[in-house]
Amino acid sequence: MKFMKIGTKPDTFYTEDATRTVISDVPSDFVIQINNISYLLHTFPLLPKFGLLQRLCSHSGDSEKVSIELHDIPGGEDAFEMCAKFCYGIMINLSAYNFVPAFCAAKFLRMTESVEKGNFVPKLEAFFNSCILEGWKDSIAALQTTVKFPEWSENLGIIRKCIDSIVEKIHTPTAKVSWSYTYTRPGYTKKQHHSVPKDWWTEDISDLDVDLFRCIITAVRSTSMLPPQLIGEALHVYACRWLPDTTRTPPQTGEEFMEKNRRIVDSIVNMIPEDKGAVSVGFLLRLIVIANYLGVSPVTKTELLRRSGLQLEEATVDDLIFPSHSPADPEFYDIDLVLAVLESFLVLWRRQSPAAASELNRSAQVLGTMRKVGKLIDSYLQVVAKDVNMPVSKVVSLAEALPDIAREDHDGIYKAINIYLKEHGDLSKADKKRLCHILDCQKLSPEVRAHAVKNERLPLRIVVQVLFFEQERDRDSNSKAAAATPDCRKHKPLPVTPSQSQEPGKQTVPTSRESDSHSHDKVKFGAANVHDKFSSSTTGKRDYALLQMQNKRSDGKLAVENERKGVRSETQQVDHQGHNTRREILREGASGSAGAGSKLDAKKMIQRGSRPDHGRDKGKDR
Repeated sequence: MKFMKIGTKPDTFYTEDATRTVISDVPSDFVIQINNISYLLHTFPLLPKFGLLQRLCSHSGDSEKVSIELHDIPGGEDAFEMCAKFCYGIMINLSAYNFVPAFCAAKFLRMTESVEKGNFVPKLEAFFNSCILEGWKDSIAALQTTVKFPEWSENLGIIRKCIDSIVEKIHTPTAKVSWSYTYTRPGYTKKQHHSVPKDWWTEDISDLDVDLFRCIITAVRSTSMLPPQLIGEALHVYACRWLPDTTRTPPQTGEEFMEKNRRIVDSIVNMIPEDKGAVSVGFLLRLIVIANYLGVSPVTKTELLRRSGLQLEEATVDDLIFPSHSPADPEFYDIDLVLAVLESFLVLWRRQSPAAASELNRSAQVLGTMRKVGKLIDSYLQVVAKDVNMPVSKVVSLAEALPDIAREDHDGIYKAINIYLKEHGDLSKADKKRLCHILDCQKLSPEVRAHAVKNERLPLRIVVQVLFFEQERDRDSNSKAAAATPDCRKHKPLPVTPSQSQEPGKQTVPTSRESDSHSHDKVKFGAANVHDKFSSSTTGKRDYALLQMQNKRSDGKLAVENERKGVRSETQQVDHQGHNTRREILREGASGSAGAGSKLDAKKMIQRGSRPDHGRDKGKDR
């Protein structure tokens, strides 16, 4: 930070009964009234430098003491006193913090070069151009002080010159950044990092008022020299600097505080670049929470929901965990806000879904995005299910909001349901049925199905469904195995040469089982008859064909035998599982966990599960 000293005399101003005067041997003859303070000064040092006072005194006549009121001077009494001390030659210290009020007051009093050579205004302009605008933090400090004098600062060009200087330094390559800057990111130390970070400028400009900050961001974006991620990082730093953290401490509730933060949220949302990924989804979700608490305009909230939905697949469970500030909701987690973000995502997802089947790559990408969001919501439900005040209706609403395609399996939603049932032991049967209605037992993994069968918290209907689908899977697998067994054991018969067919005693017939003596005797008998009736060559060819036919018959009988054994084993297994299911139904029915309707449904489902096996056996017998 740079300073400039003007004047050499010591400060001789003092206050007495709301009157400011200067120690002098000459009595005061000039009274200047500013607000509630009166200045008793002298005409000689002031009039030669104050062009405004020269014009005012020309209309006051030849009175001994001149009194003038300057209530509208920019900067008030402090700025006027700096100008008066300059006239008396008293030393003053100029810096970026007091330059703007001093410059505005000097302009107001017309302390220009045309009034007197070496006046206050040209000295201030030289200090502004050579010191303040050349420095990084000086430009920011001077720009911040213009908030109190917006009209004067704008008309005098102070705001424009400061913004141009700041933007020029932001665009400076990091290798050429030689001035001091503030960078307090966690884990960053300048001694360990010799290179300048790309976002080195974000923290210093976050000290500015939101309107000035918006002017800088707008000017930086207009050049298109910086990537959108850097703009987003600057917005994130500014939000952390000014907006309240609603997740930790209860924020203030004053109307002035609320209105100020509403303006900040509206400005930040309007400045977010349209590029996807310019800001993180976690930042957007935090903005939604703050906006919801502050009660921002519906337009701002809708825009935040749209942007959050656009990047929802990038979120983590921690990004969705934020407390509810609604006094009407007893639950701790704001699940309604998550549902609103999900609905916004679904609207955008349906628009992006490809209509043509040829767009395979895009279709796979859209499906992958939906699957990521499905896993995210199921993981979030597992967290909020632990909230003892969370109503079952909100859990079901969020779970049902996802389309069926979003869940490749239902293991995640099963875990959420199990946690909810564990934390809410007094849940009614109707609520349990409503909660478990969202579960698809066919999409459970074998491990989860094994857990569900033993889970006493689940309704009996769900347990029976799990067992039924388990039986269906076992039946399908056994049928496939039984159908594949003959194909696996089939083999081509060894060729029988004519010489071998002429010697029945040495004949060998390769069948599925060599112990099948009945088939072997038939082969011998057929071969002997053929040998008696035909010649040796003809007998060899026909005997060979007859052996092949007999071999196929023998293999077919063996396949039927094996399949019958597999079906009988399968039927015994299904009957055994049905017996266990009935015992479970009776046990839970005795304890009052299920009514007559549940028992009846379970029996029907078990009977239905065993019916295809009997039909298959009858078909085989025929």
